[in-house]
Amino acid sequence: MHLRVHLRVLRNAAVTLFVGLVAINLSCGAANPPEQRYSKEKLAESLSVDKPGLLIGEFELPPNAVVDGDTIKVNGLDASLRLLAIDSEETFKNEQNRRDAADDFLSYYKRIRGTHRRPRKTQTPMGEEAKKWAQDFFEGTTTVRLERDHPKEIKGRFKRYLVYVFVEKNGNWINYNLEHVRAGMSPYFTKYSYSRRFHDQFVAAENEARAAKRGIWNPEAESNKDYDERTAWWNARADFIKLFEDRANGRNDYIVLTHWDAMDQLAKHVDQEVSVLALVSSIRQGKRGPVRIQLSRRLFDDLTAIIWDREVFAQSGVETHKGEYVVVKGIVQIYENKYRKRNELQLVVKTPSQITRSRVPGIPMGETVAPVVGASDGSGKSSEPSEAPGAGGPSAGKEGKK
Repeated sequence: MHLRVHLRVLRNAAVTLFVGLVAINLSCGAANPPEQRYSKEKLAESLSVDKPGLLIGEFELPPNAVVDGDTIKVNGLDASLRLLAIDSEETFKNEQNRRDAADDFLSYYKRIRGTHRRPRKTQTPMGEEAKKWAQDFFEGTTTVRLERDHPKEIKGRFKRYLVYVFVEKNGNWINYNLEHVRAGMSPYFTKYSYSRRFHDQFVAAENEARAAKRGIWNPEAESNKDYDERTAWWNARADFIKLFEDRANGRNDYIVLTHWDAMDQLAKHVDQEVSVLALVSSIRQGKRGPVRIQLSRRLFDDLTAIIWDREVFAQSGVETHKGEYVVVKGIVQIYENKYRKRNELQLVVKTPSQITRSRVPGIPMGETVAPVVGASDGSGKSSEPSEAPGAGGPSAGKEGKK
């Protein structure tokens, strides 16, 4: 019976993958006529998760392609884009915020931040300037080239393509994401990882913009005033991710949940122990039954880690890390989701040390977890931790106390 259930999960995953590939190929074929330099056959191949690569393809820009500084639209894809390594400030979405910012920007900014623990997305005049800068950058451009940062990082949580955008200027392909940072329109955005391909270039571009006081780095600019706080938080997360990825190299039991094939890899490890890197999207506690930790993958398609022992849950400290990265070590099991009427995979966690939390500013770690990463200056080189993500630790007592 167990073998049949296991095979059914693998078969369902294969059918879902096949249907998705057919849909992508059909939509892309209709949007890319053969006279384009990048053929529809090459496009279908680049979008296929059977042979994912770094190059996605070349795409035409529609009229009004620029949505804001870090969002553009292209013809021929079935989803929108999330531009990697940049995070422009928001454009104004309502006139009240525009007027409040114009009357007294600092008062407006403090009101938006309020008492929130973390910096917030803020609509600012600099957001408007970033959009204008993007419009000028793409002026006269009809075609852009899209590339990935990692072959297995294809779409984000909201099913947007994760991309670098390149524009051909004077015979050279220019990285828009990088130039946006160099112009001071965005910091180097590392909240979801360092750039694996262009890290040093992004660091140099931000340093150049800071030194020249361009854009957001101009003290007189009406922009976010907490970038030092933001970058300390982002870099701590990026250090944690990089350390896990380095240790996962060559190991099939270390799984990054955002990779396109993560669920397939988990299905190959039923009844075995794996270590999974993921964001904690939510935690569900009922009066009875296990605590359910939802690990972020795709909207409405998260992976559940369950803890039956409430004391284990309390000692793990994971409740402090909603919205932050953790590594969960657990046994992969198949269970029947009666609400969705299908079999799904879950992780079973039995000891507090099976959850390793990222050490990020602003969250007290207590004595139940060892330091995970050292302080970062954004170099992408974190100090060696006393307990690495996924390494586990003692199964009883105060885990990893130093």
